[in-house]
Amino acid sequence: MAYLTASQLQEVGFKALGKNVRISDKASIYNADQIEIGDNSRIDDFCVVSGRVKIGDFCQIAPMCLIAGGEAGIYLGDFSGLSYGVKIFSQSDDYSGETMVSSFVPSKYKNEKKEKVVIERQVIVGAGSMIMPGVNLAEGSSVGAMSLINKDTSPWGIYVGIPAKRVKERKKDLLVLEKKFLEEINNDSFQ
Repeated sequence: MAYLTASQLQEVGFKALGKNVRISDKASIYNADQIEIGDNSRIDDFCVVSGRVKIGDFCQIAPMCLIAGGEAGIYLGDFSGLSYGVKIFSQSDDYSGETMVSSFVPSKYKNEKKEKVVIERQVIVGAGSMIMPGVNLAEGSSVGAMSLINKDTSPWGIYVGIPAKRVKERKKDLLVLEKKFLEEINNDSFQ
């Protein structure tokens, strides 16, 4: 995977850009002036990131993800990850037929749902999953592959299905590892 160089990243014109950020030269970035990326985060091949988006520290967005922040925005907390092909939408058209649905049609003829999506820290979203507008994935949530998240989750739960349901508790052992990891990098041993 080829990444943009430091000078190429600066030329993109991000609202904020942390240290040690890696973005594939095959990723598509739109509305960069609305996008903030924290330290040590990565966006892989064939991802599309657009609109208001804030990505925390130590996040990974695997290949073929779509993060459509729109006006409402999408927030990814520290240590969160999106597996291959995850799609996140902060806005959606009304499919009932009561209103029109086209990006070329003025808003007065449409009924778009526009709500912020929040993915809190230490959340992992499995391959091929979809997250709808207004959803809050609580700290430590784990979403299984091919799941549809259309409602908020509770902390440290494992969710699967269409629509996703909580099936069991997620272990918190990783918090001990996170603390140890952060101590190491604060002691300058992280490369």
